[in-house]
Amino acid sequence: MERTLILIKPDGVKRRLSGEIISRFERKGLKIVALKMLILSKERAEKHYDVHKGKPFFKDLVSYITSGPIVAAVLEGPGAISITRLMSGTTDGSKAQPGTIRGDYSTGIEKNIIHASDSAESFQHEFPIFFQDGEINQYQCGDESNLY
Repeated sequence: MERTLILIKPDGVKRRLSGEIISRFERKGLKIVALKMLILSKERAEKHYDVHKGKPFFKDLVSYITSGPIVAAVLEGPGAISITRLMSGTTDGSKAQPGTIRGDYSTGIEKNIIHASDSAESFQHEFPIFFQDGEINQYQCGDESNLY
């Protein structure tokens, strides 16, 4: 099974969209194996966005993600990374397809509701910023044979 990280960013939390977003992934058949709400420190935010270090928008990314609470989740299922990316929609919410999370709830690139790991390598980098190994739960839902 593949795992991916999603973050519901401060604008999504403040707009009370966390439950709606999580339920979309659950209805798709992905399983939540870790979940928490936190306020990200500047240091952890900089580590999360270190691939953008030196770019003109780096400081704004860090400022935005630390501006309020976020919800972090690890989702599991076949193709979890590509599924969450597709369901999230293009980064610029003004260009995201209706029916995607950003297409339905975001109007721009800055406050774009959600982050989803873009590769297995990104997940391996991002996961330890938000979770410890012991925070991943292993369980069966009972409907896996109907989904996969």
